[in-house]
Amino acid sequence: MNEVQDDGVVLRTYKSGEADRVVVLWTRHHGKLRVLAKGVRKTTSRMGGTLETLAYVTVDLVKTRGEFYIARHVQHREHLATLRSSYSRISAGYAVVEAVDAIPSDGVPDEEIFDLLTRVLLTLDDESFDPALVPASFYLRLLALDGSEPVVDVCVNCGRPGPLVSFDAQIGGTLCDECRQGVALSNDALVLIRRVVGGDLANVLREESPPGAGEVMAIAQEAIEVHFGKRLRAPSSVAPLSAPPKR
Repeated sequence: MNEVQDDGVVLRTYKSGEADRVVVLWTRHHGKLRVLAKGVRKTTSRMGGTLETLAYVTVDLVKTRGEFYIARHVQHREHLATLRSSYSRISAGYAVVEAVDAIPSDGVPDEEIFDLLTRVLLTLDDESFDPALVPASFYLRLLALDGSEPVVDVCVNCGRPGPLVSFDAQIGGTLCDECRQGVALSNDALVLIRRVVGGDLANVLREESPPGAGEVMAIAQEAIEVHFGKRLRAPSSVAPLSAPPKR
């Protein structure tokens, strides 16, 4: 019998049969796993409250002959009570785990992604951080881990330092006034995205609705969607109300 103990984050769940649930986990040492939680939808189940989307847990699993593991024991690693008490924080968390779920890496471990994911959940659980730009910063960091971080310091097309006036996710970065294409980029958004990727993220997340936040969220969302080749549903519910300027 192939037994596994690991830490994991619940990315999503869906019903199976009359009382079971399939749980998709991103684990530290085993990557993305699909786990069958038997009887978890019964009111008497001890695991029901621990296997919800965004849960950060420690799990004991048994491998079946098919694609699934069977959950034997689950307990919270962190309860994340602050995150779960706020709709905006929950929405930001959903935007993050949806992106992780889009990574095609079943059973392939990636501890860097796991560590990044858990840091984000703990950030969302901290009242001192505003949740609005957490998904955008996560997407940009996820791209950086894959070697695909957008260029934001020069024109990605010609290398000129500026002025940088637009952003194109298809070619991977900012563009100058001579090479402009994609979406228009304000100076506020340029300054903000440079702060996000340049090491000032903690201070950015302590600011409520910094100038350019709506543009940066839209840019980061488009960049990650282009990278994955698919649309994400959750981010639209957490994007700031301000929209990118019209060209």
